Amino acid sequence: MRDADVRASVLKMLADQHAGDRATRIVEEMGVWSGYARIDVAVINGELTGYEIKSDRDTLGRLPSQATLYGRVFDRVVLVVGKKHVQAAKKVVPRWWGITVAKLGPGGVGLTPQRTPKTNPSIDSYLLAKLLWRQEAIEALAAKNLAAGWRSKSVDDLHQRLASELPVSELASIVRSALKERSAWLGKPICNQ
Repeated sequence: MRDADVRASVLKMLADQHAGDRATRIVEEMGVWSGYARIDVAVINGELTGYEIKSDRDTLGRLPSQATLYGRVFDRVVLVVGKKHVQAAKKVVPRWWGITVAKLGPGGVGLTPQRTPKTNPSIDSYLLAKLLWRQEAIEALAAKNLAAGWRSKSVDDLHQRLASELPVSELASIVRSALKERSAWLGKPICNQ
């Protein structure tokens, strides 16, 4: 069972779940922390939910650092893991992460939820703000009358200002709206379900 097979099943499941929902965007390979890491699939609607895929052919070597980073940005995360890695993965990811087991069967890759994701208890406002591109950050500051004297600042300064001036719930809403409005991401179209 290859990563691509698991990804295809995850994308189909998400497309089916969000069919007709024009307020939901599904993005592959979403960069986090200015592209330092990329989550396999992100669903952006009233929440920011990430799906990290680890097929039986993968290793879990990067999972601890991914768990730390994704745990600072996403509202919910689901680890989609091959049967071989289930027990080891449970020891690595936080308890609020969901776990779905991918198993190859006669009809292709089946996905069986094993643990339902819960809400992230600790989002990092600064890392959340870093999901915004420079112009998006300036527009967010302007919308809150916080842009005066800041338009020429570095993008890191803009992100820091957003993180320090806005409650995390308000910032999260701004970030989700900006992400959903992008017409393309990394050269790939964003699925508009």
